[in-house]
Amino acid sequence: MSDSGSSNPEDPFSGLPFFADLGKLLGSSSGPVNWDAARQFALGLATDGGSEPNVDPTHRVKLADLSRIAELHVAKSTDLDLTVDGASAVVVPVTRSEWARRTLADYKPLFESLAQGLNATPQGAGDDDPAAQLLGGIMKMIGPMTTAMSIGSMVGHLAARGLGGYDLPIPRPSSRELMVVDSNVTAFATEWSVPFDDVALWMCIHEFVHHALFGVEHVRERFETLLNAYTAGFQSADGSALEAKLGDIEPTTDLAGLQQQLQSLFGDPEVLLGAMRTPAQEAVVRDLEALLAVAVGWVDYQIDHIATGLIASSGQIAEAIRRRRVTAGPQDRFVEKMLGLDLRRDLVERGRGFVSGVIERSDHDQLAKLWHDPRWIPTPNEVDAPGLWLARIELPDLD
Repeated sequence: MSDSGSSNPEDPFSGLPFFADLGKLLGSSSGPVNWDAARQFALGLATDGGSEPNVDPTHRVKLADLSRIAELHVAKSTDLDLTVDGASAVVVPVTRSEWARRTLADYKPLFESLAQGLNATPQGAGDDDPAAQLLGGIMKMIGPMTTAMSIGSMVGHLAARGLGGYDLPIPRPSSRELMVVDSNVTAFATEWSVPFDDVALWMCIHEFVHHALFGVEHVRERFETLLNAYTAGFQSADGSALEAKLGDIEPTTDLAGLQQQLQSLFGDPEVLLGAMRTPAQEAVVRDLEALLAVAVGWVDYQIDHIATGLIASSGQIAEAIRRRRVTAGPQDRFVEKMLGLDLRRDLVERGRGFVSGVIERSDHDQLAKLWHDPRWIPTPNEVDAPGLWLARIELPDLD
């Protein structure tokens, strides 16, 4: 029989039963995220811990027809290529569980970049500092699980209320299948007393417009560069704030009590966010928010431009969607802040102001040039002064 109190010089928790119990509770992972736990958290929240019905077969047929209509109109309005490897994309209805699984897979590189930063040894932690060694050991032990809890809760919460694959306005891997969450779209249509077919067509347009935008290689690359730079910024975090919070945990041999303390500590995601946000990220935010504002403004304009002539209730649907966006709850805000996507009302209005400024000074065709050349992506200053952007893209060397 092994001696639970035996000493292991390479284990900072050797002989400390409290931390041995903590390790048992949190499990183990060979990487920065315990992906099995993340999936369990995501699926549990997505389905509220129960089973969910299959997609309505009639909705699958309707969406196949509606997606063809949306594709034609989006291609004409945006003047962008919507094909994937030469083939047309199609909008498919999925369950919340399917949405959660695919989102975890699609955003895995971004989530792992985030996790590596959050789990990194705090800046300034010296090899000879016992307290720093202890904190580093704690973070190595709890990091993969607590990060899994955060990622799983983010994705599960989004799956429970999200309508489409691009509820988060960031690129996904290229795919011929665009998603809408069938049960959530049905519930949304019922809540707002709008025909399902109207909401379904509106969502098809929504997904195809995002698909068109992120199908532009230099736009995708620009978003990915800024998002990765933001998540990498967590790596220079000062761990003193988190160390203080971990110090509030009361040592105990009661696993149930220990679990309750951990849930209390990490149950509010802002605890983790507040402890970790860094100046390195603030340096990225200006460019990321400018790009995000223009993208959101352009997407909203394109959807309105297309849907107005196709859907009688398009105005009602658009208003309901925008209310959801600006009145998002703490969990939604946490997701956005962790990824640098803080969709505040002023950011949304900033993007709409840029687009309306371009249309007022020029026309729809001029706005269509927005994503045609990487040099034409507006600078942060141009987002607030669309006339400057129009003047720049009309320079002879950029035609």
